[in-house]
Amino acid sequence: MNAAPGAPEGAAPDPGPELALKILVAGGFGVGKTTLVGSVSEIRPLRTEEGLSEVGEGVDDTGGVDTKATTTVAMDFGRITIREGLSLYLFGTPGQDRFWFLWDDLSEGALGAVVLADTRRLQDCFPAVDYFERRAIPFLVAVNCFADARSYGADEVARALDLARGTPVVLCDARDRDSGKEVLVRLVEHAGRQHSPRTPAPVG
Repeated sequence: MNAAPGAPEGAAPDPGPELALKILVAGGFGVGKTTLVGSVSEIRPLRTEEGLSEVGEGVDDTGGVDTKATTTVAMDFGRITIREGLSLYLFGTPGQDRFWFLWDDLSEGALGAVVLADTRRLQDCFPAVDYFERRAIPFLVAVNCFADARSYGADEVARALDLARGTPVVLCDARDRDSGKEVLVRLVEHAGRQHSPRTPAPVG
């Protein structure tokens, strides 16, 4: 790549325009969406968490995550640079049914989505999987490996969720930055194969 026109001789090559891609992080209540966004974000993440109250006891299903004391009521937001010239803007969606009306706005212009899964509550993934399949938004399923959860292989999860052939399933630790980054790289690669040639080539 040549230096930009008018640049001094010996100047560093022009890296080209910065490309920012929008990624959604979705999944059921308490699956680790806020944790994933926070662990990979290179900026202080924006969070809209509120404490769980008695009002929501009859609405929110907290089975399996009884120790969770807060919930996202709008979105989480973070940013990560995958490589020079390519950044991802991460939008974590609220997990409870009563906040799903926000999903349409959040998904506008998204390159793809990560559907986080907890094998203790695998059925909670179905709404997110159905949402992205119906809207033809590329996604992968990332199984957040909780210490007390039964271990499942990627093929088992794909069959349990009745995923379309070719939908990636990866294992991750939402608390670990490198693990979360690998999930995002896999998603960009997958989405790049689904979208038009204008989408960036696979990264690595």
